[in-house]
Amino acid sequence: MSAPMQEEMASRPRGMSSIKEALGSWGDIRQLLRGGDQGAIVPVVIPKDGRGLRWLTLVWIALWAFLSAGIATTTDADWAMVPLLLLGVLSLAGAALWWWRSSIIEIEEGTVGVLTKFGAISGPGLTPGRHYLWHPWARVAYVVDVTTEIPYNAPVLACPTHENVPLKSIEFFLKFRIVDALQFVQRIGAGNFDLVLSNSVQDAIRQRSRQVRTEQAYDLRGSDVQDMQDLLNRQLARYGVQIMGCNIPDVQLPTQYRQHISTRERVAKELQAYEKEWDLTRKRRVDTLLMDIERSKKVRDAKVVEVNASLNQARKDVAQMLEEQETEARKVKYEIETRGRTNLVAAQGEARAQEQLATAYRDNRAVLGYELARRRLDVGAQLAQHAPQPVIVQTDGGGSDSSALSTLLLAQMLPRLGEQQSSTRPKPRQVSSETVDTAQQALTDAAKQMIGNRSGGKQG
Repeated sequence: MSAPMQEEMASRPRGMSSIKEALGSWGDIRQLLRGGDQGAIVPVVIPKDGRGLRWLTLVWIALWAFLSAGIATTTDADWAMVPLLLLGVLSLAGAALWWWRSSIIEIEEGTVGVLTKFGAISGPGLTPGRHYLWHPWARVAYVVDVTTEIPYNAPVLACPTHENVPLKSIEFFLKFRIVDALQFVQRIGAGNFDLVLSNSVQDAIRQRSRQVRTEQAYDLRGSDVQDMQDLLNRQLARYGVQIMGCNIPDVQLPTQYRQHISTRERVAKELQAYEKEWDLTRKRRVDTLLMDIERSKKVRDAKVVEVNASLNQARKDVAQMLEEQETEARKVKYEIETRGRTNLVAAQGEARAQEQLATAYRDNRAVLGYELARRRLDVGAQLAQHAPQPVIVQTDGGGSDSSALSTLLLAQMLPRLGEQQSSTRPKPRQVSSETVDTAQQALTDAAKQMIGNRSGGKQG
């Protein structure tokens, strides 16, 4: 790390994150990427390449052995040819094995290896897994973490507000991720990215604080900083970095202003406490009044229930009394109606009996009168049969035969006629129907007169 960067790191406020790249072996890459180095964030690790060209030593030994064996064949040292050939073969095998083993590299999951040849970046990058670098001058220059969302804390000191009041500090927290490893290591690198990111964050925070009044500075905590995130993304997109999220967790005001704020907050809290106490007192009074109202309602309801019960009992008693009176009246009515019907039936029976008696009496009188009249007629007929029959001699009053001679002759003939009639029994006279009807009418009138006299005597 250069001297200006060290001075910049030393001048940073406490609690501010730092980003750097570290040099480490292949076994320490995981620890450096996940845990950092001395409190600094390490998104890029430069692995130590232990291969080198040391394996060429074995190649040169093999060449020397083969050359010595060739020389030994031309001299009297034939005994050294076989050991030299064996040494050369073993040296070549060792060199090949050393070359094969040193060409194997393993890229951690979630990282990308940046491959270089002759110091220049070659290819799109090595994906996680095992790779073989057969080229002697091929190197993995950087291992870049491209999946972890790296947290970054950047407190900004002395941020002036809209009234030009410098705030003590504004804590700013963000998370970023390297999305293009090649672009990141080519254009900026980890150390330079730390300076660029801190400066960009400070500029964004100062712009935001300039828009806020001092009394509203605490409103920055947890506020919406989407515009700041978009601004940082536009500035850092060319470096292959994306801001995943950011917020302002804390704002610290100047000491004097904080005292005023604390005093105002204390007064506000006391006022809030008084308001709460007054609310509790008012609520307690309201609850007491409501309880009294409820108690009065219960007493009123009880009295209403009692009055309703008395009213219902009175209605029941009145209804029962009315029912009893109606029953008694109905009973008296039924007795009167029964007595009236009894008297009516008795009167109707007596009237029917009197009518039947009168009818029977009338019929008997009529029959008796008819029998009496018939017997009278019979007696009169019998008497008329035995009564002397007058002889009416009709003479013409205008005639001239009215002498004494005719009178004498008539007187002589009458005794003869009487004897002749006495010897011959004459037939009884027949009574005409008109005579019978006249007798029956007389009997009927007599019977009606008797019935009228009888009923008049009863009424009297």
